[in-house]
Amino acid sequence: MRKRLPYLIATLVILIVEIFIGLFVHDGFVRPFIGDVLVVVLIYMFIRIFIPEKIRLLPLFVFLFAVVVELLQFIRIVEILGLQDNRLMSTIIGTSFDIRDILCYFVGCAFCGIWEYVRYRKTKADPK
Repeated sequence: MRKRLPYLIATLVILIVEIFIGLFVHDGFVRPFIGDVLVVVLIYMFIRIFIPEKIRLLPLFVFLFAVVVELLQFIRIVEILGLQDNRLMSTIIGTSFDIRDILCYFVGCAFCGIWEYVRYRKTKADPK
């Protein structure tokens, strides 16, 4: 449980930040870009609650998942599934494709990979 707790806390904090951004921030930078960077970090931290052991390629898997969701937005999956009137599902899945979102997902996943790499090296160098 000690390995899982930091990921649980990080997930909750990022979720609160994402909800705050979604509800109260209506600008041209934080909401579209920082929100997209944070969403992949949120997914990564959530997965790590259940799989606390280091998975070297997890940031890549999260990135690929995010890209698939973005590509589904390109083909207008929300409309195909008839969910365009469901505000929650439209928000979760997204309704508009933007190539810049993929760059934001990459930045977020790179951050997760670098963070884990530094954390793992520190733990390896100072085993307690």
